[in-house]
Amino acid sequence: MEIIILFIIIIIAVIGVWFKPIKGVRSLSAHRLKQELNDSQKVYIDVRTPEEFEKGHIRQFENMPVGSDYSQLPPDKEIVVICRTGNRSKQVCKQLKGLGYERVTNIRGGMGMY
Repeated sequence: MEIIILFIIIIIAVIGVWFKPIKGVRSLSAHRLKQELNDSQKVYIDVRTPEEFEKGHIRQFENMPVGSDYSQLPPDKEIVVICRTGNRSKQVCKQLKGLGYERVTNIRGGMGMY
């Protein structure tokens, strides 16, 4: 019984860390993204693999897979990041904040919710 309770506590902790928002990163639903797609003051990047991107993508997004050189993105614009589920985009958002980008947005749920 104690093992089951410990297991449940560990699962809850992992889920809490997994979904914890990143400090300074805006989180946007895919539904809300549809309303903001034509904003010229934003740069849209899709961090999925080229193969995933080719299978289907949002026209405004440029493919910059995880591991790309993000330091070349314009620092004066908001960077909007998407992937398949929101996990890779969350990692890239952390990286962008570390590079000094101030306006970074992660699309919650990624392409799966679009």
